[in-house]
Amino acid sequence: MTGNEIRKSFVDFFKSKEHKHFESASLIPDDKSLLLTVAGMVPFKPFFLGEKEAPFKRITTYQKCIRTNDLENVGRTPRHHTFFEMLGNFSFGDYFKKEAIEWSWEYITKVLKLEEDRLWVSVYKTDDEAYEIWNKEIGVPAERIVRLGEEDNWWAAGPVGSCGPCSEIYYDTQNMGKNNEEADRKPGDDGDRFLEIWNLVFTEWNRLEDGSLVPLPEKNIDTGAGLERIASVVQNKDNNFDTDLFTNITKGIKSVLEIQGNENEEAIKIIADHVRASVFLIGDGVLPSNEGRGYILRKIIRRAFGAGSAAKQKVFEKEDIFLYKLVPYVLETMNEAYPELAEKQEYIEKVIRLEEERFATTLKNGTEMLEEEIQKLKGENQKELPAELTFKLYDTFGFPFELTKLILENQGFEASEEEFEKKLAEQVQRSKDSRTTISDMIKDEFIDEFFEKHGKTEFTGYLQNYEEKSKLLHIAKSEGISGYEMIFDKTPFYAESGGQVADTGIITSGEFEGKVVNVVKKHDVFIHQVEIIRGIAPAVGVEVKMQIDVNRRKDIQRNHTATHILHKVLRENLGTHVEQSGSLVDDEKLRFDFSHYEAISPEMIEKIEKGVNDIILSNLQVKINYENIEDAKARGAMALFSDKYGDIVRVVEIDGYSIELCGGTHVKSTGEIGLFNIESENGIASGTRRITATTGHKSLNYVNRLEEKIKEISDIFRTDEKNVVDIIEKYIGDMRAAVKVHEEMQTKLVKYEINEMLENVETVNGVKVLKRSFVDKNVDELKEIVDRGKEKMQSGIVILGTNNNGKAVFVVGVTKDLISKVKAGEIVKVAAQVAGGNGGGRPDFAQAGGKNGSAVKEAVEKAFEFVTEKL
Repeated sequence: MTGNEIRKSFVDFFKSKEHKHFESASLIPDDKSLLLTVAGMVPFKPFFLGEKEAPFKRITTYQKCIRTNDLENVGRTPRHHTFFEMLGNFSFGDYFKKEAIEWSWEYITKVLKLEEDRLWVSVYKTDDEAYEIWNKEIGVPAERIVRLGEEDNWWAAGPVGSCGPCSEIYYDTQNMGKNNEEADRKPGDDGDRFLEIWNLVFTEWNRLEDGSLVPLPEKNIDTGAGLERIASVVQNKDNNFDTDLFTNITKGIKSVLEIQGNENEEAIKIIADHVRASVFLIGDGVLPSNEGRGYILRKIIRRAFGAGSAAKQKVFEKEDIFLYKLVPYVLETMNEAYPELAEKQEYIEKVIRLEEERFATTLKNGTEMLEEEIQKLKGENQKELPAELTFKLYDTFGFPFELTKLILENQGFEASEEEFEKKLAEQVQRSKDSRTTISDMIKDEFIDEFFEKHGKTEFTGYLQNYEEKSKLLHIAKSEGISGYEMIFDKTPFYAESGGQVADTGIITSGEFEGKVVNVVKKHDVFIHQVEIIRGIAPAVGVEVKMQIDVNRRKDIQRNHTATHILHKVLRENLGTHVEQSGSLVDDEKLRFDFSHYEAISPEMIEKIEKGVNDIILSNLQVKINYENIEDAKARGAMALFSDKYGDIVRVVEIDGYSIELCGGTHVKSTGEIGLFNIESENGIASGTRRITATTGHKSLNYVNRLEEKIKEISDIFRTDEKNVVDIIEKYIGDMRAAVKVHEEMQTKLVKYEINEMLENVETVNGVKVLKRSFVDKNVDELKEIVDRGKEKMQSGIVILGTNNNGKAVFVVGVTKDLISKVKAGEIVKVAAQVAGGNGGGRPDFAQAGGKNGSAVKEAVEKAFEFVTEKL
């Protein structure tokens, strides 16, 4: 079976067991505690924790994952990867150990047709239930079942919280490769004879602060099976990189780099793994940067590029970049499961190519540093480069050790691989020590009990329903805010979600009046945060009248629908790589964050703004329907992973223009939005841009304020609004002419000043030194004096300083014949330090500043003393 066939067969098998198939989530998780999706269960974490009710009790998926904990092992071992796919089947309070074990065995032996006598099983040391199922019901012999401890067969989200035993399935690789010498081994022992291909997690306990275990309200199943490992045993390969998931990519690497035969296998594996990871990360909106997930992407691109350099035994320069040429090979291999990558191919290639070009420059700088260190070794009569430097070249400049070693050997020097590996191991350990585990928290017991008793809150706020009569079901004093938390049987108040803020408004009952300041939703229960305006808080069971702030809701709706239009216009004008990475919709503005790798030109901003307004002026109908998710997707509906859990989804369609899955509130037609105005566009992180815009009344207010400003300016220039631009341009022209005359006069004045200053030049050991301090002297004038002074003296030193509005500025010049004795950068540094600053520069010219302008005169004298000592 091919990798594609295995992936499909897994999903089809569990669909036959009444599992709902979910597509892979993004590598950028909704979970803010994680940088990347590191496991197949991450997208389902809200279900496991009870934060959201799972729409289906049984779910199956194949999930793209990224882990970099063992980055240094990629390429060195047959199994380690940064990017990998995890096949999974999940149960949320439905089936448990018996079914999970039976189906895993059925799939492995009946569908994959793996030999039963090669399969071993491990269970947790005290899990007799799992042992009995494997032994008595499945028929696995006792000698092939191993009991292991917490380190191997116990899963826990953290010190407290959800946890449970695991059961793992291993494949015996003996006689497949080099494992014949491990005849007496079993799973859990050292060695690589037994390959774990399947992990069943039985989440059934809640660990309390005192370490005791209590049963969870619902028992869950979390299964993980690595596609790459399964492919290796199905295809009878002792190395994941020899499966068809990689062979086309490695073939492309050899072709692009012109590598013959089986040379440089380690480098090829590194490149193959890392280019896969890079393609998927960029496809999901990550861009290279110096922090967070962008740093991870940058690191693996650079490591792959360095591996190419090492393979070809040369330091690659810009003309040698090659990784972007491998993107088509990755897409060809992965297109069946991830067809969305094809439309982003050009974008992905561009991002990788730009990062390669940057890194080629970095490698050049690293090479220069290495050459400097080699010269030091020659001067000190040493043969070996210290491990601190080989590791710095690796960690800072991305130099593979092999490349450093090659350059050293070519010049008769060496480096200790053992010492380098020691430094590397220390870094890996530091990474492990700081590793963040998947956080967990206990289910909110009150919400669980409330939901069990009352069910979800009925939201009646769609379709412009702004009032409701509701019954109070729960009231409690709020924690952290003044007022109360109230839950009703139904509500017209929208709860904060999907980037849209909550509604505000009024609740009344008899003499009571309360102000709703926020609404949050948990487990489909709407919790209203209410501040009392008058009267006494009502009791449970009382009927209340609920009224939302209608004008505020309408302003929010305008901004939310405008966000949908903006998203589509951005994709039309910038490319389909544009994806939403965050949004905020309130009554004042809309804020839209999206993936894009460069600033947007003013001309393009104007085009985008016009495009949105064109759709608004077309007054297109906004249709909202509920339909099957597959039908919606077939019609091109866009959504984030968190929006597509149910079979039936809420579809917001701007007639004939855009279609998205969305739970927010919207206008009935685009004409209601009014004027759309972009206030700002800027970068908020590497590869992420933000547009802030207004609609409706706020845009009208902006235009009114603009008109007022234009009138004020017109009054100042004593003209009308129509002529104000011409008048201002005339004033600017006159001002520039006056400035030019002033500069010419200053130049003439400088000439006179220089002649006067040169009459007071001091001589130190035969060298002319001109020093002078000023107040409010223009920096350009100081530079002019330095240039003229050096020219007039032909041989000499000029030291100048000025106090400009309390800040110190220093400029120093040294003629070429004297820089062997004293350098301008050294002189200016002395002066700057006296004034509370620092600086440096070229040997013949330098400039610096300081915080204390009043110390300029003293600083110039100190600099003169320094020059005297040097001469």
